[in-house]
Amino acid sequence: MLNFPLPRIDTDKKLQKLLLPYCRFKIGDIWIDPIGKHKIACIDSSDLKSISQLMDGKKAALAVHDPPYNFVAFEERETQKFILWSQRWIENSYRSLKENSSLYVWLGADQKNNFKPLAEFFLMMQQSGFASRSLITMRNQRGYGTQKNWMAIRQELLYYVKGKPNFNIEAEYTEIPKVLRGYYKIVGGISTDNFERSKSKNIRAGNVWIDVQQVFYRLQENVNGCYAQKPLKAMERIINASSKKNEIVIDFFSHSGTSLIASEILARRCFTSDIDPVFCEISLRRLENYRLNKKTGWQNSNPFAEEIAADKKLKNYLKEKYDIKPKLD
Repeated sequence: MLNFPLPRIDTDKKLQKLLLPYCRFKIGDIWIDPIGKHKIACIDSSDLKSISQLMDGKKAALAVHDPPYNFVAFEERETQKFILWSQRWIENSYRSLKENSSLYVWLGADQKNNFKPLAEFFLMMQQSGFASRSLITMRNQRGYGTQKNWMAIRQELLYYVKGKPNFNIEAEYTEIPKVLRGYYKIVGGISTDNFERSKSKNIRAGNVWIDVQQVFYRLQENVNGCYAQKPLKAMERIINASSKKNEIVIDFFSHSGTSLIASEILARRCFTSDIDPVFCEISLRRLENYRLNKKTGWQNSNPFAEEIAADKKLKNYLKEKYDIKPKLD
């Protein structure tokens, strides 16, 4: 099925309920990879006992989290509730990481309400045991247009460290050719530019990423139904820079399974979790699809296409509410 999109699943409770019978997960389940590489757990990331069961005494070299920061109204009370919840999964991350390790957190800021919860999260992290390293901005090609403000085209990525982890500089060179010579500097009495001094013909990634394509329906890696899906290229850059082959990468908010797929491609082990059985199932199906077909997503189809096509209740619901009808090959 080449054209069978899904609407955003996390905000449609009825759609979630209709998809549950096709999920192999229920709360508390942990899927263990038969070949011993990965784990997917349907658990609450803020619960220490559940995270301890997922880790089973193992320690990770890298944590990459994309928490659902837009699920609260960002009123003062709700923001504080979000921060208290975040404090618990950050503590669980700290316990799950090696003595020298890295932590990356995707976290947005509400431009219309004092940039919450970014500032509050910064303050909370000061007491976390992690040390701040960088604030990365990833530029979206498509933004949220407005007539009364600057177009929002960025995503914030916070980079913290525990101890003194290794950082692989060579892994984070971009595909962008170094066409601008940049600033000049006197070296040994000779004026040279940074192009002459650099060992690479390509631009090294800084903390503003302009070369990562935002995920949309024309890309193979697209997973319909998953909101704000993170690009594989961004995840691969993080994993290459901050971990080594066969080390463990943890992600407590699996959603579309991007960290899982990136870890599979780059020969890492991924221990990931999500509190929603539907997104655990999507993550597992995405891994199975990659291993079987070497495809990183479903482009403009979806992970439940076959089941929906055979389920009259599901098919009618999508048609009546969203005017979605499958188009066959």
